[in-house]
Amino acid sequence: MNNKTLHANPSKNRSPRHRAREFALQGMYQWLLNNEDSGAIEAHIREAHGFDKADREHFDSLLHGAIKQSIELREQIAPLIDRSIAELSPIEHAALLIGAYELKNHIEIPYRVVINEAVELTKSFGGLDGHKYVNGVLDKLAAKLRATEVAAGK
Repeated sequence: MNNKTLHANPSKNRSPRHRAREFALQGMYQWLLNNEDSGAIEAHIREAHGFDKADREHFDSLLHGAIKQSIELREQIAPLIDRSIAELSPIEHAALLIGAYELKNHIEIPYRVVINEAVELTKSFGGLDGHKYVNGVLDKLAAKLRATEVAAGK
């Protein structure tokens, strides 16, 4: 497989921000499996087919931010899950880190959008029912990180 064959979900109607999340998920997956430097991961993903249609700024924020804050994000996720972090599938783990990062650091994005995007990523790239798990965990995390917004029902 050459670099140009690596690409996100081939669905056509995706926003640049959704594409950024897809590529960030791929980068997080690579980081979780290989513990590779985020700069090397970013360089590899930027060569991928379709990256030119992604929101590059949001991709950078998600990939580098989730990696830098991974310890803190895992500490926030751990009490909300029914297993250890190490037992999560890499896709669920990556989607939870990205979703948690967005909930914590991108308050301009409604929490429901953050959760929905993480669920869609998990549906596209993960196992059969992983999206339900990610939905439940991020819903609980949103209630903690964005209590006012959740209470307002926005």
